[in-house]
Amino acid sequence: MSRKLNCILLVDDNDADNFFHKLVISELHVVDNIQVAETGLEAINYLKKENAIIPQLIFLDINMPRMNGWEFLEEYKDLAPEQKAEIVIIMLTTSVNPEDKEHAEKIKEVNGFETKPLTTEKLNGILAQYFS
Repeated sequence: MSRKLNCILLVDDNDADNFFHKLVISELHVVDNIQVAETGLEAINYLKKENAIIPQLIFLDINMPRMNGWEFLEEYKDLAPEQKAEIVIIMLTTSVNPEDKEHAEKIKEVNGFETKPLTTEKLNGILAQYFS
């Protein structure tokens, strides 16, 4: 990867997953800031904040309370262009349901679909594909 990212946003309600994924990301020294939102609604509100550090990469879980990943994507589509910038969204989920992957592939805002956990290999692949 040629440059360090400014911010990665983890959107997941599972504290253990967030802890582990932050470790994986931190160990590679590829980002200055890692933000966590525990619901889709919290993530939308974060992106709408005037002084928010806009992430270049979002890892989005599907199953969360209050607003799940699919509902987040519906709200995300309506954000102002500067709130979305050129964010890469990767669905990161425990779902092995082929219908979830097919659904994600039909949403233009979604760039990829990965199953948990995030590994160094998966992260390096995503970084090479979208940020080289």
